[in-house]
Amino acid sequence: MRLIAVLLLLALLSSVLPSRAVLAEGEKAGAFDYYVLSLSWSPNWCALAGDARGAPQCARAAGFGWVLHGLWPQYDRGWPSYCRTSARDPSRRQTAAMADIMGDSGSAWHQWKKHGRCSGLSASAYFEAARRAFEAIRRPAALRNLHGRVRIAASVVEQAFLRENPGLSAQGLSVTCKSGAIQEVRICLTRGLEPRACGEGLRDDCSLTDAILEPVR
Repeated sequence: MRLIAVLLLLALLSSVLPSRAVLAEGEKAGAFDYYVLSLSWSPNWCALAGDARGAPQCARAAGFGWVLHGLWPQYDRGWPSYCRTSARDPSRRQTAAMADIMGDSGSAWHQWKKHGRCSGLSASAYFEAARRAFEAIRRPAALRNLHGRVRIAASVVEQAFLRENPGLSAQGLSVTCKSGAIQEVRICLTRGLEPRACGEGLRDDCSLTDAILEPVR
């Protein structure tokens, strides 16, 4: 009876656990299903963390709104990180060149180390792809024209992106929140950087109706 119980338990676990770990490290570079383009609302990040760190993107009059958090290789279930790759790490010049859309070179270096290595691309090709994906998305201008902190439904942010980008769908976009504030817009893209539906675990949108949105400085 004990053996039967163990076998039943193993069968149950195999039916409910994903085929790949939700989060693992050290996978082989280039083995993934699609990308997630993650855009962060810089003023909110600054208010929650960046100001305390003295982050360059949070300096007065820096003018950052939506910044590129990263271009993340993704599995249909879960994601790789810190992958094994033979590609050379980027130079300081290469990471510094991404500061105009990522806020600072340190962010670019971290994104390469954790996510870029998993792309199977060289550092220059990865950053080029990330910039191309970022620039292909129209960021709603209305969200930049705030004169003070506002409270807004996360669904309004989502709809604003969908209106500005007719090629996107609600199934391929997710808005996240943190500490009661809009955190990120995450857009799912094919390996060729075309819009697609998101995989498992990326479809749970923030449901707040009064999320904080800090103004651009």
